[in-house]
Amino acid sequence: MTDLSTASVVDTVANALETPEREQPYAALGLKDDEYARIREILGRRPTSGELAMYSVMWSEHCSYKSSKIYLRQFGQKVTPAMKKNLMVGMGENAGVVDVGEGWAVTFKVESHNHPSYIEPFQGAATGVGGIVRDIISMGARPVAVMDQLRFGAIEEPDTARVVHGVVSGISFYGNCLGLPNIGGETYFDAVYQGNPLVNALSVGVLRHEDLHLANASGLGNKVVLFGARTGGDGIGGASILASDTFSAGGPTKRPAVQVGDPFAEKVLIECCLELFRDKLVEGIQDLGAAGISCATSELASNGDGGMFIELDKVLLRDPSLTAEEILMSESQERMMAVVKPELLDAFLAVTAKWDVETSVLGEVTDTGRLVINWHGEEIVNVEPRTVAVDGPVYERPVAYPAWIDALQADSASRLPRSSDREVLREQFLALLGSANLADKGWITDQYDYFVGGNTALAFPDDAGMIRVDEQSGLGFAIATDANGRYCQLDPKQGARLALAEAYRNVSASGAVPAAVTDCLNFGSPENPEVMWQFSQTVEGLSDACLELEIPVTGGNVSFYNQTGSTPIFPTPVVGVLGVIDDVARRIPSGWQDEGDNIYLLGVTREELDGSAWAGTIHGHLGGLPPTVDLARERELGELLRAGSLESLIGSAHDLADGGLAQALAESVLRFGVGARVWITEIMERDGVDATTALFSESTGRVIVSVPREDDVKFRGLCEGRGYPVLRIGVTDAEVGTQPVLEIQDYFTVGLEELGSTHKATLPEYFGPVVSAKPGAGYLAKTD
Repeated sequence: MTDLSTASVVDTVANALETPEREQPYAALGLKDDEYARIREILGRRPTSGELAMYSVMWSEHCSYKSSKIYLRQFGQKVTPAMKKNLMVGMGENAGVVDVGEGWAVTFKVESHNHPSYIEPFQGAATGVGGIVRDIISMGARPVAVMDQLRFGAIEEPDTARVVHGVVSGISFYGNCLGLPNIGGETYFDAVYQGNPLVNALSVGVLRHEDLHLANASGLGNKVVLFGARTGGDGIGGASILASDTFSAGGPTKRPAVQVGDPFAEKVLIECCLELFRDKLVEGIQDLGAAGISCATSELASNGDGGMFIELDKVLLRDPSLTAEEILMSESQERMMAVVKPELLDAFLAVTAKWDVETSVLGEVTDTGRLVINWHGEEIVNVEPRTVAVDGPVYERPVAYPAWIDALQADSASRLPRSSDREVLREQFLALLGSANLADKGWITDQYDYFVGGNTALAFPDDAGMIRVDEQSGLGFAIATDANGRYCQLDPKQGARLALAEAYRNVSASGAVPAAVTDCLNFGSPENPEVMWQFSQTVEGLSDACLELEIPVTGGNVSFYNQTGSTPIFPTPVVGVLGVIDDVARRIPSGWQDEGDNIYLLGVTREELDGSAWAGTIHGHLGGLPPTVDLARERELGELLRAGSLESLIGSAHDLADGGLAQALAESVLRFGVGARVWITEIMERDGVDATTALFSESTGRVIVSVPREDDVKFRGLCEGRGYPVLRIGVTDAEVGTQPVLEIQDYFTVGLEELGSTHKATLPEYFGPVVSAKPGAGYLAKTD
């Protein structure tokens, strides 16, 4: 940790006035020359060491969004009345909140914890889960589920195993200890993430409308209370240094900046906060995540109507040697800050004592319009809180069209050799099924508990996770996240649209109605003009697509500086879509459970192999243009699936994405161990494509569904009445002897045993045996 003070005595405001020319280590804290000059201009003097600590963390890229603000405004500008109809809380708060009906609301958000998860994979990932869960608590909601979106380096690289083991253990440890089901997510491997793995964590909570709370410090004389874990030396500089800078090629060097988590303390904190909200003992609660006390005090004061006075020496410490500046910057976990009316303070303290949660009253709300912080009776901070938390730098970074992108897009997969040979197609099919990105992720997901709480309706490996909100009515929500860095590297605007379309389609395939979006935008350095072009294209594409689908963005996260040296990651915008289902009993699983059902392909297959899993796995190729996406068609498909669910016509539904039809068929067979006989000749004839394209194209707007024979006429009528392309491509009754098989008629047949062993072998081969399997999480586990 950089020493913020060159003297043994505390640096007070009075001392700052008396020593205007004193040198300060602002560059080591991540501040640029002009930013430091601006701080001096705002204050009319040099900052104290405490003020410098606060500005450095709050003006960091991670906290201030200074390079992304001018683009993110599009999410708030491109809205329609329909998008606002069910939106209770939008961007700018700890998490977005959506009305899901019957007096219930759902709050959800996804955030990154990328750099800490490379330095210390276990604690980085664990505290990523803890941090996003506290955002949900602060809205007055009970957390009910988590998800994770993971990107690792090449699976065969030795260091990948270190990161994977640590990250997965951290996520499972923290989430399982909290008693929160992990109901979905993604895991991808690519050499581009070797030095910069992505660990994005999402949490969802539920609340009654009347229980919604927003955090602000209003009300003259109201008390400011810190409660939860004690403040320690972990995480100091995490936001300003670790998360707002690139890694050197030398690897992990910033170990002290990683936080340490305690999920048992957080579990108690959840119950304590919910009781405080229930008994109306708080005006608002703010979690302490990135930037710690600096963030909580400045944001609460900025969102209020006055000022705030804090006595920092009243903070309870794990490490009594911490300086005032370190206390301000510490990102110790499991801490919350509350604003409490004086007459309710005793009742507040009684609740925290009941839960054995340590509490300290730090100060009160004032009418000065200033955030004043004292340390042992001396004033070390005196700032206008908005200048710290809101009115930080806003950059219009240089933007440059990438010099390499035209050549990349011109290098189409159409030049790659395609075979119609049956044995070659069979080999390619199995190669894809066992490839790192398409292989079964049970090695990871079986370490998570996804049934705890008893309200999980869908989870791994279904297209979307689903949770029941109300036991009486069956009301629930579904959620799915998607991103494809390969597509985004080819065309970031189209890649963002594709990520939204796939997440939207996954939610629709579960039987739910898409309602809202959260995103986590992972990119390289904003100081690279080509990266800023990628970012600008992504936000424009995603905001336009949300407008077209009329689905609002409720909030999210930007993670820059994901690069090692001068090599950035692929642009990776993770898009999460939340949907509402009025009765989870009508949920649609992703695999067929009954023999004799007809299998239908909804949508049209085009020659779209650029950026595909087939091109990457079979040919080691990335080039060309991503698939086209017709969002109006995606919306029609969602409405069709919803209608089929309401009429109980659909036995299963699985979207087509990575790996195309072949991958979707294999996963549908493996889901419950029911075989299928499929013919692709009609696809080839109707859509004018060859066998390779029919099997492996990643065209959008496609779903395979299984339909009971007795509902066949009704289902076809539903599709024809809505004008959506539909083709019967198989039946769910294929066996050879007594073994279920997947038969691609006229091409090849693969037995369930070979399918399963190929699909499941890859991750254990590289990472060892599965640590623990959850009951019912296997291939042949049927649902009711």
